[in-house]
Amino acid sequence: MTLYRRLLIYVYPYRYRLVAAILCSVAVSGTTGYAALLVKPILDEIFVARDTTRLVFFPLLVVLLYVARGFLLYGQAYLMRSVGQRVIRDLRQEMFAHLQGLPMTYFNRQHTGVLMSQIMHDVTLIERAVTDAVSTGLRQGLTLLALIGVAIYRDWVLAMWALLVLPFACLCIVQLGRVLRRLSRRALEHVGALNALVAEVLGNIRVVKGFGREGYENARFRRGNEAYYNVMLRSVRTDEMRSPIMEFLASVGVAAVVWYGGSQVIAGTTTPGTFFSFLTAIFMIYEPLRRLSRINSTIQNALAAAGRVFGLLDTPGEAAEENGKPILPPIRHGLAFNNVSMRYDPNAALVLDNVSLEVPAGNVVALVGTSGAGKTSLVHLIPRFYEPESGCITIDGRDIREVSLASLRSQIGIVSQDVILFDDTVRRNILYGDPQADDERVMAAAYAAYAHDFVMQLPDGYDTMIGERGVKLSGGEKQRLAIARALLRNAPILILDEATSALDSAAERMVQHALENLMKDRTTFVIAHRLSTVRHADLIVVLHEGRVVERGCHADLLATSGPYRRLYDLQFRTQELASDG
Repeated sequence: MTLYRRLLIYVYPYRYRLVAAILCSVAVSGTTGYAALLVKPILDEIFVARDTTRLVFFPLLVVLLYVARGFLLYGQAYLMRSVGQRVIRDLRQEMFAHLQGLPMTYFNRQHTGVLMSQIMHDVTLIERAVTDAVSTGLRQGLTLLALIGVAIYRDWVLAMWALLVLPFACLCIVQLGRVLRRLSRRALEHVGALNALVAEVLGNIRVVKGFGREGYENARFRRGNEAYYNVMLRSVRTDEMRSPIMEFLASVGVAAVVWYGGSQVIAGTTTPGTFFSFLTAIFMIYEPLRRLSRINSTIQNALAAAGRVFGLLDTPGEAAEENGKPILPPIRHGLAFNNVSMRYDPNAALVLDNVSLEVPAGNVVALVGTSGAGKTSLVHLIPRFYEPESGCITIDGRDIREVSLASLRSQIGIVSQDVILFDDTVRRNILYGDPQADDERVMAAAYAAYAHDFVMQLPDGYDTMIGERGVKLSGGEKQRLAIARALLRNAPILILDEATSALDSAAERMVQHALENLMKDRTTFVIAHRLSTVRHADLIVVLHEGRVVERGCHADLLATSGPYRRLYDLQFRTQELASDG
């Protein structure tokens, strides 16, 4: 009921449609009860009394009754389905918006395929909790009450005999429902795991094919698919158990009615019309009871999905503590890391340990170090993708946790080694930097990023679709589009995360020219891979195991025999000789 009360919040905006659907359900139930009542006058007043006048009238009444019932069923079903679809639309939209507001730590723990399963599959199941419970469930429940009323009206003693089985039927429905909900939760978990596996394999299909691991991935999917099949088979067995149980209980009730009622008719204490009207109502009672038991199974599946959906919606987002925070003005003086420490997991080791660093506005800072030194972790703290465990980061002396997150991120542009582009046009991918920009600004950004020429050679120019993750473009072309996007954003703080490391020499030179345009008059953090960027940085910071072990300009650091000199000798000398030659 807690889940249902929460679902009603989403139903409330469409309450008038819901009320109309309920009224239709009441009317349908009334027509069903009235049909059972008609049996007595048809038998006693027409067939027994041999009234030919009424024999003509009653068929017309039956036709009108069932035509009206058909229209009422249509209206009730359409109204409820429309309410259900609106609830799904609103719930799915809220989930998608909420997901985007969750911190990066949440996505580190969750697989994309599982989240996709919750948004698409789980939400669809919830519709059944809304439509089936109110639509079919309410109609069948009201029909059940109407028919019980008819049975009691005809012969309350006989009705008591027939309805003795109802408590046992309700108990069976409740017990089977509990088992079904547990199995439904497990089934949804298996669906999420299968979605995660499919997303992972398709996202890395080149690696799978390149290493010939199709058989291995097939085996992984087969195991997951088999586990899901086994849970669903148990669910089907449990669900279908209600059929023999309900049939047995119904047969006991009907047998009691036939024995007792038949004795009353033979003894002359009741008329055949009354008895058959009663018997019709009893036969009709067990049909809605069967349907209610089936609806209960559907609802349990839906409630299991609702529990997962609301669990996601209850996860605190980044905006939970953002209300009332001031807007961060554009950077004027500089950015500083003050004794910053960080770890990705409470039980893991520190990835940054007591880092302090001051960066004047407009300076270029190169972060160098071996893999795992903490370079990317450090720059990810600036847009607050993650939060430091201790210490703080300030811009112009103001702690970035004390200002609006949106205003902070609006001042930061990012170009990374793993370029993320969307399955959209070139124009819209560049417009990600500033959706309000006009075509002139888009083209200016593309020119500055050395992207305009290759864009104009595409089939539809700026309106060319570039495929998922920009698959139709080369690495250098994707990188230049990412730079154009950052240029259009025109943010005063720039993060370059090994932006040229995956390119060949020709592409690197083109991208490097674009980066030089991008870095002008910006406070830039460069995770260094290419010597040309490192050599001209205002400050080089050497990280090792999460600590700053050395800092200075290129010439000063080379003059020492410290960590930077050793890195230079190991990684950079060959590149420098090649570029100089």
